[in-house]
Amino acid sequence: MGIRAIVVDTAGTTTDLNFIQDVLFPYSAKALPEFLERYQDNILVENCISDTKEMALEPDADLPRVTEILQQWVAEDRKATPLKTLQGLIWKQGYAKNEFTGHIYPDFIEAIKEYKAQGLRIYSFSSGSVEAQKLLFSHSDGGDLTELFNGHFDTRTGGKLDKQAYCNIINTISLSPKQILFVSDMVDELKAAAAAGLITCQMVREAGQRTGDFRQVKSFAELKID
Repeated sequence: MGIRAIVVDTAGTTTDLNFIQDVLFPYSAKALPEFLERYQDNILVENCISDTKEMALEPDADLPRVTEILQQWVAEDRKATPLKTLQGLIWKQGYAKNEFTGHIYPDFIEAIKEYKAQGLRIYSFSSGSVEAQKLLFSHSDGGDLTELFNGHFDTRTGGKLDKQAYCNIINTISLSPKQILFVSDMVDELKAAAAAGLITCQMVREAGQRTGDFRQVKSFAELKID
């Protein structure tokens, strides 16, 4: 049957987690107050504010309180959809101003070009919004990589630790599970993907990283597709 599609995790797999934690997260936390004040009447931002109140069980929270909640969620790295949506919008402004570029491991930049040449389909799956993923890959250290992807998935597909999310991906891209390879650095994500029937491979870039009973590689240069 063979692998026909590859789904890649982002942080820790295709991009350095430190870039997410040390550049993107602080930037979004700092920008949140002014951004929410300026765009609170935008329908998408308004919906995110409403969803934040609902998730925090604070329906009467004012804008400063909503900002405080969101900044706390940034510090906690909460996988909350309204936060991830807002971060994507904020990062869009940062990328547009050339305040940073998206860090992508060089081995992935080379590999995705090779995968595309082989006729493989490539997708990313991240807790960050689809918008944030597109921004990362379109403003990457290696230039605009978005044309090499066939699509992106985020938490609207399901939680990354939930088997159902991977079942939803299977249904969306219309391939059998054994035709899809999922690559991630996170053991629990790989367990969920394996439970859905996907082929799995763990990316182990850091010494002392938690590993599981999965095929392991240290870079995409080591990942051979059968």
